[in-house]
Amino acid sequence: MTPRVTVEHLFGALDTVEAVVTLPTFRRPDHLIRTLDSLAAQTTTRPFAIVVMENDDERLEGRDAARAWFEHTDRTGIVVVAHERGNCSAYNAGWETALRHCPAMTHLLVIDDDELAIPEWIERMVGTAEKLNVDFVGGPQKPVFEGENGARFARHPVFVPHYAETGRVPLLFSSGNVVMRRQVLETMGAPFLDTAFNFIGGGDSDFYSRAKERGFTFGWCSEAPVMETTPARRTETSWIVARSLRNGAISAIIERRRGKGRSAWVKRQLKSAALLAVSPFRALRLGWNTGSAFIGIYHMQIAVGRFMAEFGQVNEQYRRPEQN
Repeated sequence: MTPRVTVEHLFGALDTVEAVVTLPTFRRPDHLIRTLDSLAAQTTTRPFAIVVMENDDERLEGRDAARAWFEHTDRTGIVVVAHERGNCSAYNAGWETALRHCPAMTHLLVIDDDELAIPEWIERMVGTAEKLNVDFVGGPQKPVFEGENGARFARHPVFVPHYAETGRVPLLFSSGNVVMRRQVLETMGAPFLDTAFNFIGGGDSDFYSRAKERGFTFGWCSEAPVMETTPARRTETSWIVARSLRNGAISAIIERRRGKGRSAWVKRQLKSAALLAVSPFRALRLGWNTGSAFIGIYHMQIAVGRFMAEFGQVNEQYRRPEQN
């Protein structure tokens, strides 16, 4: 029987690191190296390690690229293979590995293999968590568009950070740029992310929602962005529409998981109906502010996506990585 996670390589002294950066990868070996280089350039006095989670146990391009990078740079870290496909499975593999092999870890960070960290990223993220005394801190994922349509959609909500200012916030929604305290992982327990979200996304939002129910707190650091390479296909209208509908569907799915029974169902339907009713007015405001009618209809798509989820119509954008 194939193990769920295989620890392939360990580099350096792991028992003294205070921060661990977890980095999932799937068929982006070239960009993975760029991401690793940005982590190697961090300006921090905090001892840190990098855990690379290869999520393609067939080609293993990420594993091989990461192993060669560690051997060349002498950085501290671990390379693991997460055999179950899906982003939630990859995150779970990395987070479990960090807990097991890094006993002095106080904070765990997440960055994706299509992102680049600024040199102050680790210091600002962990420092903000300490200053705000919160359990989670998120940061902006700033798109770097490769296609010609990027400028048209730069102000679309699927690309705009959820918050603009540093400080405490009620909740986070993305795992592409986040730091959390070790206590969060120890309390929530493995598996941390629900693998039912592996191919639709939203496992991170579900995790945050459950963590909030357990009393964990959230913050935001606007001064610690990561630069997200955004390919041309993500500025095609079909991709943006699919992502918008999916966002709406995920919100309904998470609410359905939190509330059971007839009364919860009625409450959810009323909320979806209310969002649909006010969406034309929100669309007018958003379209006016952005100068784009297409961007304006985002709130309508969110409401429609919520209703679609009730009938099991959820787009698995991560099922076909070549189209994502």
